[in-house]
Amino acid sequence: MQDPYKILGVTKTASQDEIKKAYRKLARELHPDLHPNDAKIEERFKKVSAAYHLLGDADRRKKYDNGEIDADGRDTGPFGRAGAGAGGYRSSAGGGDPFGFGGGSAEDIFDEIFGNRAGARGGFGGQQRNTRVKGPNISYELSLELKDALLGTTKRINLASGKQLEVRIPPGSEDGQTLRLKNQGMAGMNGGEAGDALIKLHVHADQQFRREGNDLHCDMAISLGEAIVGGSIEVQTIDGKVSMKLPANANSGTTLRLRGKGAPYNRGDKRGDQYVHLTVKLPEKRDQELIDFIEKWSREHPYSAR
Repeated sequence: MQDPYKILGVTKTASQDEIKKAYRKLARELHPDLHPNDAKIEERFKKVSAAYHLLGDADRRKKYDNGEIDADGRDTGPFGRAGAGAGGYRSSAGGGDPFGFGGGSAEDIFDEIFGNRAGARGGFGGQQRNTRVKGPNISYELSLELKDALLGTTKRINLASGKQLEVRIPPGSEDGQTLRLKNQGMAGMNGGEAGDALIKLHVHADQQFRREGNDLHCDMAISLGEAIVGGSIEVQTIDGKVSMKLPANANSGTTLRLRGKGAPYNRGDKRGDQYVHLTVKLPEKRDQELIDFIEKWSREHPYSAR
């Protein structure tokens, strides 16, 4: 979210009355009833409403100014970002007014804003009173380990309403993906439905696996003997360890495929593959017997490696 002060067009030293006046002015200009089917105006109206929700309440404004919450109202402490046991931002408006107008209801505020036009426009204020306006969406962030994103899991977040919610992370979720929780955003006005909660996923980089589309890639070191003779080796997958056949004469750079061991997709019904990239690793200590054998073998079996 942008700087709420800039959205409302006020300075950080503005009084609460000045903030309220700025919001009322913008509400007159941007109310969706005055701009039917104008998605840009409606989106700006939602941002203005959300900014006023943050700054129109003195306690929330103080927390924002002190850096305790960010522009989206999320706590900025170590547990502030949505995650397992994480805090979202909580409304302190108290009561049913989603935009923090204090004692008056949203309907009263809009009667106050538009009421003077009622006579001139044939009951325009009454029309406003009956218009339902959907509440603004609220954004959250949720951090995940790669395995949880791939296999799916459930995480608990704190919503702006103050309630906790178990969020199901579908199998195969990706970094940067946004989940939408219907009607879990800010409350609407005049009986309008609530906005949505938008949860952006952040998947941590994994030390073992790299994700490319629906496939997983990993590196595996093999011994000189395994590289020459081949056999069976144990490979780690996101489901656990599996046995994989290693062909004889496997060079560094050889890539083997484990079918169906990649990331789930198509709602978890299908899965990509896992690719294992081999690297031949020599013994840590020099072995004179191996050196003597290789020197003799190389003289009798020369070949070009480049």
